[in-house]
Parts: sequence; structure tokens; C-alpha cells
Amino acid sequence: MKTPSKKSALSEIHGVAQPDTLSTVVAHQIQQFRRKQPSAEELIAGILKGDKTALSRAITLVESTNPEHLAKANEVIKGCLPHANESVRIGITGVPGVGKSTFIEAFGKYLTSIGKKVAVLAVDPSSSISHGSILGDKTRMEELVKDENAYIRPSASGDTLGGVARKTRETIILCEACGFDTIIIETVGVGQSETAVHSMVDFFLLLKIAGAGDELQGIKRGIMEMADTIVINKADGDNVAKAKLAKTEFNRALHLFPAKSSGWIPKVTTCSAYEKTGIDGIWEIISEYFELVKSNHYFEEKRQNQNQFWMMETINEQLKNHFYNHPNIMQLLEENKKALQNNEISPFAAAMSLLERYFKG
Repeated sequence: MKTPSKKSALSEIHGVAQPDTLSTVVAHQIQQFRRKQPSAEELIAGILKGDKTALSRAITLVESTNPEHLAKANEVIKGCLPHANESVRIGITGVPGVGKSTFIEAFGKYLTSIGKKVAVLAVDPSSSISHGSILGDKTRMEELVKDENAYIRPSASGDTLGGVARKTRETIILCEACGFDTIIIETVGVGQSETAVHSMVDFFLLLKIAGAGDELQGIKRGIMEMADTIVINKADGDNVAKAKLAKTEFNRALHLFPAKSSGWIPKVTTCSAYEKTGIDGIWEIISEYFELVKSNHYFEEKRQNQNQFWMMETINEQLKNHFYNHPNIMQLLEENKKALQNNEISPFAAAMSLLERYFKG
């Protein structure tokens, strides 16, 4: 009689196979739902009902660079336009590390607590190498993103000057039609090019921090001239005294700038977004500003000027796209590039030849 062979202690005993964690039926349903593209009428109806999903899909459509989506996107914007322009638009900018996301979350939570509906359009910087963006604003604003009366939409800045997403202006209209009465635009950072956000908002808020050596930057023109309010963030702990000193310095700097056509005198205040202190005072300043500009009719005048500006910007953008996508220009452009490399033609002569060819059709 043979003795049974002993199994090695390292041998594996086959257990019960784990069931599939993904239902093929559900996966198929999700795929079919995503493939089904809603019509412009369905998107408009959803937006007007306050459906955030319809709003997100419409924004994606508007941001698309696919020429086939342009007509549908314009139809959606046209349908939403009569229901827009009933909000206040606030632009928030500041150097990287100033705490924009933390501030916007604290500010947004305060606004929803007093009955406001807040839409945050956060513009993320795009890599000049990979052209990708992290789009992590929803992760950073983990409390606000769960608020029923808030909507956060991160968008890539792409190659847009000033870090403002190419279709931010149209996105504002869609958010207003969806019932959001306070639109907050967070930009990439500060600089001369960053002032593009000023042309699409009613109120411009500049975030600063004390003790970073930028107090003296207050005497420089540019973005400081456009700020309606300067908020010194991170006024907490050992930084309170520095924040008060910075407030004094910025107040002095603001007196060097010419008076605003709105009649508003910019204010400087401090807050701690981390401790959520001073947030209510900022909203009081903003409310005071809107009370003034609506009473002296500057609010309507500024909106009208902004609409004219964005009409011209849209024309410029469409002309540029049409020029570079023209079949004759595409071929001639490559030829002129080679001629430039061989020093056979000057850049100005090359440009003129391209334009002449374009206008001839």
C-alpha cells in the first residue's frame, strides 16, 4: 500500500473564485448613457431646471474645440442668454500660495449659509510641455463641493493669455441661467496678462499675504489699479501683527492711484480663510460696492462695455482660427517657415504674403 505523498507547506490551495466586482449590465448602461448626446433643447431645459449634470455637459460642449460642436454650443448659449445676467460676478486672483482655494471655500460656504447659490469657475494652469492640467480644485474644496447650493467647475487655462479659460465668458452665462446668483472666478495667478479676468467680472478681489516681501509691490501699477478690494489672507497666529502692518502699507499705496470711474474707493481688509475669520466683513464690503455702482448706474454701463469687448474678442478669435485653418494658408505657411529658416524672406514680408493670399481667398 502506497503512503500518500506529503504536500509542501508552500503549496497553494485554490479557494473560491471572487465574483466580478463590475456588473457588465450596469457598465453597458453607463456606456450607452454616455454615448447618447442630449440635444440642445434638452440641455437648455435641464439647465433652466437647475440640473447640474446638464450644466456640466453644456460647459463641456462649449469648451470643445471640435468644429462640429460649435453650432450646438451657440444654440445652447442663445437659449440660456435671456435667463442670464441676474448674478454678481466676482473675480479672485493672487500669487500662487496665497490661499485662493482655501479662501474661496470659506467664502463660498459663508455665502451659501446666507442663502446664496454659488458657482466657482476655477481656472487651472496648463503645462506648456504636456498641455495637461491637474484640475484639482474640487479636491481642495472638499466641503464646498458637497454643498447643494454650490457648483465647482475646474477648467484648463490652455494657451489663453491671463490664465482665463477660453470659454469662461460663455460658462458664466450658463451658470447664471442655471440659477446661480453669485459667480466666482478663480484665476491662475497675478501679472499683467492676468488682468483679462477684470473684463468679465463686476468686482475684482486681490488676495495678498503679509511677510512675503510683497508689501512694497503695492506701489506698482497694473493689477493693483484694478483691485476693488485687497484682502490680506492668513491673518492668524503669529501673522496677525504682520497682516495689520501690511493693511496699513497697502492703504497708503492705494492713495497713489487715480480715482475709479465707478466712484468706489478700494478698501483693504484682513482675514483668515483657515480659521474662517473676517469672511463676513469681506461680503459686507462687496455688498457696499454693489449698492453704490447700481445706484449710480455704473454697474449697467460696465456690463455693456464688457459685452462690446467680448464681441470684439470673439471676432478676433474666429478670424484667427479661420486664418490658420484655411487650406491655402496652411500650405503656404509651411513654405514661408522654410523660407524664413533659409533667410530667403523677412518675417514681415512672409506675413504680408500670407495675408494677401488669405484675403484673395
